[in-house]
Amino acid sequence: MILQALYNYYQILLKDPDVEIAEPGYSNVPVSYALNLSAQGDLLDIIPLFVPVQKGKKTVERPLRMSVPEQVKRSVNVAANFLWDNAAYVLGLTGKEAKDPAYAQKRFEAFRQLNIEILSLADSPAAQAVIAFLQKHDPQTARQHPVIARHLEGLLEGGNLIFQVEGKNVLDDPEIRRVWEEYRTGQKAIQMQCLVTGNIEPIERLHPDIKGVQGAQSKGASLVSFNLDAFTSYGLEQGSNAPVSKRVASGYGVALNYLLSDQNPNRKIYLGDTTVVYWAESADKRYASAFLGLINPEFIEESPEEETSKRDKGAEKFMRDVAEKIEQGKAIDLEGLKREGLDEDTRFYVLGLAPNAARLAVRFFLTEPFGVFARRIMQHYEDLKIEKEFANQPDYLSPYRILAECVSPKVTRRDDEVKQSWSLLGGALMRAILTGAPYPEGLYAAILNRIRHDSDETSEKGKTRSVKINYVRAAYIKAHLLRKYRRQDHNPYQEALQMSLNESFTHPAYVLGRLFAVLEKAQREAVGQNINATIKDRYFTSACATPASVFPTLLRLAHHWTAKTELRDRQIESLLDMLDARPLPSRLTLEEQGVFVLGYYHQRAAFYPKNAAVVGSDQISTN
Repeated sequence: MILQALYNYYQILLKDPDVEIAEPGYSNVPVSYALNLSAQGDLLDIIPLFVPVQKGKKTVERPLRMSVPEQVKRSVNVAANFLWDNAAYVLGLTGKEAKDPAYAQKRFEAFRQLNIEILSLADSPAAQAVIAFLQKHDPQTARQHPVIARHLEGLLEGGNLIFQVEGKNVLDDPEIRRVWEEYRTGQKAIQMQCLVTGNIEPIERLHPDIKGVQGAQSKGASLVSFNLDAFTSYGLEQGSNAPVSKRVASGYGVALNYLLSDQNPNRKIYLGDTTVVYWAESADKRYASAFLGLINPEFIEESPEEETSKRDKGAEKFMRDVAEKIEQGKAIDLEGLKREGLDEDTRFYVLGLAPNAARLAVRFFLTEPFGVFARRIMQHYEDLKIEKEFANQPDYLSPYRILAECVSPKVTRRDDEVKQSWSLLGGALMRAILTGAPYPEGLYAAILNRIRHDSDETSEKGKTRSVKINYVRAAYIKAHLLRKYRRQDHNPYQEALQMSLNESFTHPAYVLGRLFAVLEKAQREAVGQNINATIKDRYFTSACATPASVFPTLLRLAHHWTAKTELRDRQIESLLDMLDARPLPSRLTLEEQGVFVLGYYHQRAAFYPKNAAVVGSDQISTN
């Protein structure tokens, strides 16, 4: 299904005049230099092929991307490409002679043998010129050639080289392209039924390398790979185990590499070790732009150094318009998307990939009509809705912002703690959002764990640096419990899972959470704001997990705090009455602990001035 969807998208890309991708049997690679030859095969000049690219605020030079014969797969083996490669293969030049004196010579000989073998089949002056050059060129004396010496430093940096004959690209010669395509399909390929097309075709032995997945090998990793005897089935080895034609393998590889490249106008989404790409079965790029605007309205994952030279400006604007509406609290209805010319029935795909040794692991692959995904994303935001502490907090919480609450605020997102946490939860959260399923239990446990271990901290300037219980954490707890019980007959906590305080809900966990907020408020009014450690710092974790062991102590202390505050005393008595004289619970389950947190958050939010602009428990009003 994945390969078929990618191959279909490849067919769409081929017809898009704004997309530079390779045809079947070819690869789109960066090329640094062109060797300009005479008709007799003499090296006339080396022409740099660099182009300016905008990278953030800087302009840098990058190699020109060109369509060349399909790239071979190699790791430590010697395998040459046809009519292009790095300087070690094309010229026998390298800086690695110290470790292996024959390193460059072996690679040049492999390049010369392959290219002469194929070019000898072509009736073309350009082919004869390249053959003459390869026959005359001597790697041992190459550094003394005046043209090579002029560009030696750049050549040794490892960029790719192509050939020109009297200024014309050899790869544009129709005769040379013909012999290459015949050679490629005429190699000892097994003819089998392709799993994607169902046709009997030459089967690809080694599938293409996929580049651009965060954490995977820089040279690329395979989506489909068999490289051990244990994977042999009925005598079928490597690609024959999962027969995919050369045509389809090349196509899906090109499509996936395009989605992961900077050519794609829609940014990749990173969640832990998962790299997420997405596309519609349509040439209209606005489907993907709208999806990104919905799922990540804050653009938190955008890299400041991301290349922007090939961005689709129309798609960018559409994406920002969608995101802006979300940030302003305006729901994106399907009717609005229809008016923009988008069809909600268009098939849409979301693929999450993660590194796994030399292969890629598929974290998830989801496909639905675009309208289904749009509704599920908006349902995700609807479930998260809760009364905000302060007006300047975002109405819509992106997956990134939720995952950020799983780790200590004292570490950065690049630290190992963040990477390990997000690698386990990022893909699961995205899958839950896009399928409408319950959120991962591990994420709920991680949020509660941070509530237990974090504390309210303020900087030297008096601004809050971190908050034990904040808007994002409370919103996620509410949404988690809503989705967990949505498909069940009864939700015992439904009345607690509201936007704001529910004064009539009598569940002990919710009432005790409210009671803790009132006791904290009473302490602050009695003692003042400058308290070294509040009851929240000392007792919240225990009160949330084992109320019976903590609340008797807190209630005894409350007599001192409420002696001069009749209002707080009445509130405490009212909440105790709601417990119906039942004994305090000796312990609360994880779900009940979440309800306790919501009770505390709702009650505390009711104390806040609604126009507060600074986050922090010291901003509580005296209501």
